[in-house]
Amino acid sequence: MVRKHLSYYLEHLKQDIPAGIVVFLVALPLCLGIALASGAPLLSGVVAGIIGGLIVSWASGSQLSVSGPAAGLTVIVLQGIEKLGGFEHFLLAVILAGLMQLALGFLRAGTIGAYFPSSVIKGMLSAIGLILITKQLPHAVGYGQDLMGEETYLPQDAEGTFSELLHAMDAISPGSTLVSAVAIAIMVLWETRLIRFVPLLAQIPGPLAAILWAVGFNVSMAGSSLAIAPEHMVQLPNIQGFDDLAGRLVFPDFSRIMDPAVYTVAFTVAVIASLETLLSLEAVDKLDPLKRVAPTNRELKAQGLGNLLAGLLGGLPITAVIVRSSANINAGGRTKVACFIHGVLLLLSVGFLARYLNHIPLAALASILLVTGYKLAKPAMVLQMYRKGTTQFVPFAVTVIAILATDLLKGIAIGVACGLYYVIRANFRAAISLTRHRNHYLLRLRKDVSFLNKALLRELLDQVEPDSELIIDGTDAAFVDQDILETIEDFVKASPEDRIVVHLKNLRSAPRPTGREPETRQGDAGASPLYKISG
Repeated sequence: MVRKHLSYYLEHLKQDIPAGIVVFLVALPLCLGIALASGAPLLSGVVAGIIGGLIVSWASGSQLSVSGPAAGLTVIVLQGIEKLGGFEHFLLAVILAGLMQLALGFLRAGTIGAYFPSSVIKGMLSAIGLILITKQLPHAVGYGQDLMGEETYLPQDAEGTFSELLHAMDAISPGSTLVSAVAIAIMVLWETRLIRFVPLLAQIPGPLAAILWAVGFNVSMAGSSLAIAPEHMVQLPNIQGFDDLAGRLVFPDFSRIMDPAVYTVAFTVAVIASLETLLSLEAVDKLDPLKRVAPTNRELKAQGLGNLLAGLLGGLPITAVIVRSSANINAGGRTKVACFIHGVLLLLSVGFLARYLNHIPLAALASILLVTGYKLAKPAMVLQMYRKGTTQFVPFAVTVIAILATDLLKGIAIGVACGLYYVIRANFRAAISLTRHRNHYLLRLRKDVSFLNKALLRELLDQVEPDSELIIDGTDAAFVDQDILETIEDFVKASPEDRIVVHLKNLRSAPRPTGREPETRQGDAGASPLYKISG
């Protein structure tokens, strides 16, 4: 069994190593930016990324999902640190959140992820793609006022995204713009058939080739007008080896283990992190070229283990993150080895590689995220959802707009509510149907017919014209509510006035009209009764 797994990972190593490097290059500035936005020490973001790569990758059942600090938790982390009075107290809440996630995994709560409609998941992916494009464009042209790790559409300050884009267009850096433009062109070229004619180049993923070009170009342009300013480069803290790293870490304070406020923050982190993880996992499964399905309960356990260790070692809360996972898939990753390699490189980066990684322009990283964003929000996806009809397109569009207007979780909640509306409406319509042939009508009751269907029943009964015959068939109904039976009874009693003959089939619990014998049409000797019950 072990040998089989080992051979599987070795088989895909040539795809996973370059993909792991690309994911690392994307993850590094995100880890630093998210930590800064959360009001936490910079290294806490990198620690979370390292744990996500080294530990969660192997504990998880997903082959392509990447775990690390999530932008969706920045506000919760910031408020949690303020509420508890320090990062060391917040780390205790992260430990407890990890234990709660482990419990959720053992309680098999991961099945919640299966209840999100595919239209909402696709809307989430498209919205994230649009956010990536609008947020990374300023970095691509050398403006970059927002943090590299910010993944929300509306920034915390008063300046809107579009106004920021306008400012970025007025402050274009020629060097950054050229780097990002050529980097995007390289990634597009790398996906064409032309690159296959050069076997050596075909072994290198497009995003990694773009990074190498950007570094080489900027080094060669040093001192010229096209040189990129230091503030638009990757900026890693200068740490002298692992001893210095250990001295900079913050560890949890267990003195407030009985404080209810700590448990409140822990519960919030556990719930939101679990939801983000399940949503990301569902999205990654849809993006996986091999269409593998990851076990959700195992994922919750893996995330719980990751957060337990993150709290103990001074890291931010961890979730499965869609942007880095998408970059992994886009770079050609095939197994969890790619995520593991990204964790190894994050660990090495803080100890040995900082001086070299600081030569990478942010414009090059932005170009990778721009291409990833376009693939997530392709116009073809919108057209595909539109062709599927209103019940798929409207929840998709509502999810996109809601995420852009609020945040990831609120937008998904609104999208799910919209999807539920169409499901409920479809079930209402499917529960009762009316067909007509000349002056003969057939009203069928299907599934469970409750009092919620009473308005539809009355609407359909009103369509039955005078001087006609109606069959009400309950053969396919598993349950018929008493309110529905009373509505049918009222119609049966009133039907003689419109000379409607009613036949009730397999409605055994339907009460017969009482107080009189079945009426016949006046003047027609031996005519059929105006209602009949059969079944």
